[in-house]
Amino acid sequence: MEYLVDMKNITVKFPGVLALDDVSFQLKPGEVHVLLGENGAGKSTLVKVLSGINKPASGSVTVGDKHFERLTPEDSVNCRISIIYQELSVVNELSIAENMFLGKLPTKKIGFMPVVDYGYMREVASKYMGEIGLQKDPDTLVQNISISEKQQVEIAKALSTEARIIIMDEPTSSLSIQETENLFNIIRGLKKKGIGIIYISHKLKEIKEIGDRVTVLKDGKYVATKEVADLEVDDLIPLMVGRKVKNMFLNTEEDVSKNEVLFSVRNLTRKDGTCENISFDLHRGEILGFAGLIGAGRSECMEGIFGAKQISSGEITLKGQKLDIKNPYQALKKGIAMVTENRRETGFFANFPIWKEVAVSTSLKRSGLGGFSGIVHVDEERSAAETATKQLNTKCSSIDQMTVNLSGGNQQKVIISKWLAVDSDIFIFDEPTKGIDVGAKSEIYQIMRNMANAGKGVIMVSSEMPELLSTCDRVIVFREGRMSGEFENKNLTEEQIMYAAIHEN
Repeated sequence: MEYLVDMKNITVKFPGVLALDDVSFQLKPGEVHVLLGENGAGKSTLVKVLSGINKPASGSVTVGDKHFERLTPEDSVNCRISIIYQELSVVNELSIAENMFLGKLPTKKIGFMPVVDYGYMREVASKYMGEIGLQKDPDTLVQNISISEKQQVEIAKALSTEARIIIMDEPTSSLSIQETENLFNIIRGLKKKGIGIIYISHKLKEIKEIGDRVTVLKDGKYVATKEVADLEVDDLIPLMVGRKVKNMFLNTEEDVSKNEVLFSVRNLTRKDGTCENISFDLHRGEILGFAGLIGAGRSECMEGIFGAKQISSGEITLKGQKLDIKNPYQALKKGIAMVTENRRETGFFANFPIWKEVAVSTSLKRSGLGGFSGIVHVDEERSAAETATKQLNTKCSSIDQMTVNLSGGNQQKVIISKWLAVDSDIFIFDEPTKGIDVGAKSEIYQIMRNMANAGKGVIMVSSEMPELLSTCDRVIVFREGRMSGEFENKNLTEEQIMYAAIHEN
């Protein structure tokens, strides 16, 4: 069998949108085939044809020796195709074993009564967890394990179905360096078993490390398929974006430390102990980066500042005024904005169109009684959304399109537009480019620098050291809930940041 999957001339149409236009794609046994392109290029649309979610208007799909004009979800399961989405589909309230058998619980009879066979579930779960090195009790609740371990549960679940084809969508977007390497070792083991892997990622360096072939899509069209061994990373960018990406190095040459202190945090400690005694100043016109390993306390600190989580002690000052922030509504009213790490869960409302999403923060800031009183100005809000959409070059059919149906990069632009509309003084960006393409990343970096140039204070939490080094004026490093280093971004290196992130002072 030459191909596990052979997709020919796939065309997918949505109302007013040609999502895929005559795209072909093949996957070989034991191959990692990377699917690459900007947000909105058609990658997710293509793999959803394989999962049976999207129905092509034309084209065909051959999986093994089975030929389809269009697959149903049942066909996809029967063809042993498994998808691990970027937003993991595990159920936190269930055990690892229960998650692996979700929707297909095995039963046994006690007398005449069928009951769930938990012993069999534990036995099978242990087998496949062992294959990928997940050292947990199968009865462990998923809410008590890390993001990387949740991802391993998804992989173990795929293996338990005897999947021949595994699709991984941005699998390392929430993983540390060590966790990423562990995932790559698992993938190498899957390849040896002849399993084909479709790998979607925007981290170009990963492609050289784990990929065999790469197919590039742009605006729903096929661009090229290349052997990874014959490529350099820089060769991929022009194929993806069709243009030269602007220089990423946006940290200012000016000494912003001489500017007035716009925002101060002193001895901030969260009630749950995830961050302790955090103190820093943010100057007007500065982009201040926060680095550290996942779980080091950076996001937890930002949640405390924004009032999303309770702090036990500490003082926050904005423009010389001490703030007492108990919740995000109060933070919004005082001039603090936050773009959260998990945009789908906490970034936007799934049932809002773009214009209403952009307007919601403005409406709340104007409101009284904790957001329960005020007047909605629909025409004014739609006009503001139109302006913001054009300013940030948000790709959408109209401002009436649902935010949830946009690509990741364009969802992020809508979220940023929402906060720009309220003209906040402090902008906190938590992993702002997570899961978005290189072109959109460059645009978001420029948006952040434009904010700083306008006299705002910008905080950027990121696990990607190259973007911290290229964008931030100063970098603070976290380790185990505490600040472990602070650096001016003058000849700063990744090695210095990593040393501070993993070594005790």
